[in-house]
Amino acid sequence: MTEHVIHSIPPTFDEHSRVLVLGSMASPKSRETGYNYGHPQNRFWRVLARLTDEPLPTTNEEKRAFCLRHGIALWDVIAECEIAGASDASIRNVIPNDLTLITRAAPIEVIYCTGAKAYELYRRYCEKDAGMPAVRLPSTSPANAAWGMERLLEAYAPLFR
Repeated sequence: MTEHVIHSIPPTFDEHSRVLVLGSMASPKSRETGYNYGHPQNRFWRVLARLTDEPLPTTNEEKRAFCLRHGIALWDVIAECEIAGASDASIRNVIPNDLTLITRAAPIEVIYCTGAKAYELYRRYCEKDAGMPAVRLPSTSPANAAWGMERLLEAYAPLFR
């Protein structure tokens, strides 16, 4: 069953952010916790912590500080849509976020999209205004079982170069 969802998590960025990481739409668990990649089974924060050899950030404040410390801006492509749970395949009637809020305020060098749907939606709705193509990364969702931790680490390593 689909529902109309309005994105409620503000973007993370500052004037030092050099990379922008975009998901499609915050999952129900992320919206509940108030921060991106909030589902405990999602591997996003574990991947980033391992790549930087830092402790796993667990609170929203720790996650935000982690991103800013490493020059990472974090948000989602979608501002509003119809979606069934966390199913990217069910996304319809997209209203995109205005990414120029970030790209005009920070020296973004590269944009990464976490997963095929985020990449597809970015290309369709945001690429022209953002002024740069995105790099597609694999999803860190547990549903993406084909990508084990070692492969994810290799794919996400460029965020810190």
